[in-house]
Amino acid sequence: MLTKDDIESFLTRLSATGATYSEVEPGFWIVRPSSESDLSVAVNFSPPVVLLRIDVMTLPRDAAQTATLTRRLLELNASDLLHGSYGIQEEQIVLTEALELSALDFEEFLASYESMTLSLASHMRELSSFREAR
Repeated sequence: MLTKDDIESFLTRLSATGATYSEVEPGFWIVRPSSESDLSVAVNFSPPVVLLRIDVMTLPRDAAQTATLTRRLLELNASDLLHGSYGIQEEQIVLTEALELSALDFEEFLASYESMTLSLASHMRELSSFREAR
């Protein structure tokens, strides 16, 4: 099974793609895919898994909009996401993935990370239409 140091080595290798990361507490990192990106990916070493999470947006206040949006998120889970899924935690839409540490290698970690960030990038135009002015 992989250790915290193994995950950190994956993040170091990810830096070669232009990503940066910082450890905010032991076993918990925030990864920024690029310096121009507002996106951040939380990586949490939590044996027997490592969790990847992106906070996408706050749910709309309007119930009809929320219903339309949640249906669309379920459709995207079924059709567009190879790794991870959209979910709701409290009032926040999140994109998450759990990877088993027992058989994880860098290529699988990278594939999940890229799948999540690229999928979200392609979905954001549509999802942002549900954002409310704050």
